[in-house]
Amino acid sequence: MNDTSAPSKPSRLFTAVNAVGCVVVNTISYIGGMVYMAIDLFSWVIRALLGRKIRFGREALYIQIVRVGIRSIGIICLVSLCIGLILVLQMAPPLTEFGQTDKVANVNAVAIIRELGPLISAIVLTGFAGASIAAELGTMVVGEEIEALESMALNPVRFLVVPRVLASIVGLIVLAVFADVVALASGAVVGVGLLDIAPGVYWSNTLEQAKMIDFITGLLKAGVFGMLIGLIACYNGLKVTGGAAGVGRATTTTVVHAIVSIICADLVFTALFYVLGWT
Repeated sequence: MNDTSAPSKPSRLFTAVNAVGCVVVNTISYIGGMVYMAIDLFSWVIRALLGRKIRFGREALYIQIVRVGIRSIGIICLVSLCIGLILVLQMAPPLTEFGQTDKVANVNAVAIIRELGPLISAIVLTGFAGASIAAELGTMVVGEEIEALESMALNPVRFLVVPRVLASIVGLIVLAVFADVVALASGAVVGVGLLDIAPGVYWSNTLEQAKMIDFITGLLKAGVFGMLIGLIACYNGLKVTGGAAGVGRATTTTVVHAIVSIICADLVFTALFYVLGWT
């Protein structure tokens, strides 16, 4: 006797196709909303720079820079310190087998300045500041503070999103510089103190390997990463629904989406720089 309660193959296929379609539509809608917010944000920035009637909100920007950037310096330096130590210690044994121990300085310089400095800073800032921005804006949505702003003809993007995104961009660029310096210095301590590399040789190899284009491309990545963190955090925060539970979901979603976006953007930049010969 056939089991009529089991779903048929066409029904299961339809369910799978429908699920995939929903994911694709939601992803396109999410990206479209982000692009629209970015366009709105930069239009306000341009109007504030070119027009005298629109206030830029410098005080709000300074407050967000302190919150996003200055308060993150400690944790960024700590993580970068560990990264510099780990990288040199991991690369020393294989290079020693070939009699190239002093080349750890070259490897450390390339890895830190091109990739790990901006990348690690962005990931740490995502958890440190991105989640906080999403939770703050989400709480404002739940408390109907956004509606209160709109009822007074105040644009939320102009007064809430612009200072937070700009602070994320500026803050992450500065933090990437701190990360580079600390990681290179910690690597030098291990190279000189434990691997018996002459200080002059270590820093000579570092400066020989690290070109200005490497530093510039690293800062360019940091700026884009900061923009992604700020946009994703603000967008998820302003789209909160469902009360306190929605704020928690927005915070978690912000961290996941920001990290995935940062990794994908880093891949795109690396491939582009490779094609352009900036490596």
